[in-house]
Amino acid sequence: MSSTSTSPPPPPPPPQQQQQQQHPASQPSQPPSASDAAAPYPKFLENDPARTGYDPSLKWYFNYFRILTGKVTREGVEHYREDRYKANEARDCKRCEEHRDWLFAYSPVVRFLREKTAALNGPLDEANVVCRRCPGRITEDGRVVRQSGGFSPDHGILLCANEMRSRGHLEDTLAHEMVHAWDHLRWKVDWMGGKDLKHAACTEIRASMLSGECRVLREWMTRGNWSLTQQFQNCVRMRAIQSVMARPTCRDDVHATKVVNQVWDSCFSDKRPFEEVFR
Repeated sequence: MSSTSTSPPPPPPPPQQQQQQQHPASQPSQPPSASDAAAPYPKFLENDPARTGYDPSLKWYFNYFRILTGKVTREGVEHYREDRYKANEARDCKRCEEHRDWLFAYSPVVRFLREKTAALNGPLDEANVVCRRCPGRITEDGRVVRQSGGFSPDHGILLCANEMRSRGHLEDTLAHEMVHAWDHLRWKVDWMGGKDLKHAACTEIRASMLSGECRVLREWMTRGNWSLTQQFQNCVRMRAIQSVMARPTCRDDVHATKVVNQVWDSCFSDKRPFEEVFR
């Protein structure tokens, strides 16, 4: 795909015809084995109460009090959060499914994208839009690795029930993944960037632009980004770069930024299947 093309990158044919490919966001995080030492994946930390101050053998409210009094490290707080997500998994998934069903029935953007994917022989329903608990990880350098959703050409859309702050957040996440699904059915995308990262960059630009997750009010109220100029474009670019960095063939943020910039003009101007973008 050239940076002067007016078409977005090619996503793959319908799910039943796919090879085993997966959008990075839908892949579970796993610590690399010793044989994978050369792989570009980070090592994830396991909880050690002596180091973190978080002791899973205690009742949750004792650990919560220890957090409030500063006796638990930032790493320990993340391990505590993961254990609470496990304990509340059934509740979170039930709420996620209720929000998903409501959005399928009443959300204009979700209903529109569902209609457009169905027209390409890709129906989306409760069978392939699923709510699950998505484990988070903390790396050796202190980065927290989390996700709110993902798209797999073979399995559909994943909604991370434990990460959903509200029905509005779930709507943005679902719309983002539905744009990936539409691209998948309409074109042929190299999701993992094995041949060309421009494909992944373009579909990430389109998904962030068309889903509504970067609209001005969302940036102001949720993320505290108050800039008045180029805010929408900056949000789309930043989120696309972050997503491209998750691809195994992406070397670093400089590489991701370069690829996103190469396809920016053509992909940011492509609003299909919409006629206009709500900002």
